[in-house]
Amino acid sequence: MKIICVGRNYTDHISELKNEKPTDPVLFLKPDTAILLKKQPFFIPHFSEEVHHEVEILVKINKIGKHIDRKFAHKYYDEIGLGIDFTARDLQAELKGKGLPWEKAKAFDGAAVIGNFLPKETFKDIDDISFSLEKNGETVQKASTKMMLWKIDELIEYISKYFTLKIGDVIFTGTPSGVAKVQAEDRLDGYIEGKQLFSIKVK
Repeated sequence: MKIICVGRNYTDHISELKNEKPTDPVLFLKPDTAILLKKQPFFIPHFSEEVHHEVEILVKINKIGKHIDRKFAHKYYDEIGLGIDFTARDLQAELKGKGLPWEKAKAFDGAAVIGNFLPKETFKDIDDISFSLEKNGETVQKASTKMMLWKIDELIEYISKYFTLKIGDVIFTGTPSGVAKVQAEDRLDGYIEGKQLFSIKVK
């Protein structure tokens, strides 16, 4: 499997990081070694002093596809989930400043939290799913997929131009505003429409 991530897909998050609004989706990959093992804590890596949480809606691909037309994209997934794209923000800023790739800041071991998935039929409207992240019981990120610059089916169409999508691939669809540093002993709980899909401790 591969993890395909979308950056800068929420205007408020673009603004909070003072980035430019892209004309096309920003894509990057995480290896399967980035997946945080179930029931394991997230360990802050030794090479970063500023790891941020980024909660995101996830899409799990259920069949192989390439050059998928948007009107058929809905046939390529039947589960929606929630996760965290952990980002070593200080390292990312350093790499970006040098014009280098972000992988070290985004794809390190444990940097991808993949929570539980729900059947697509659970939702009345895929383009209006509310989700949130609580840190130590306080809501720190909250949004809806209606706020995405590129909706799920648009992303599948775009991504499949460049990468063949295979069964089990997971798409991280971007994070809203509210990203912030995590610290040891933090607890992070993710919710879709009030249903908890993950809970992890930070060490």
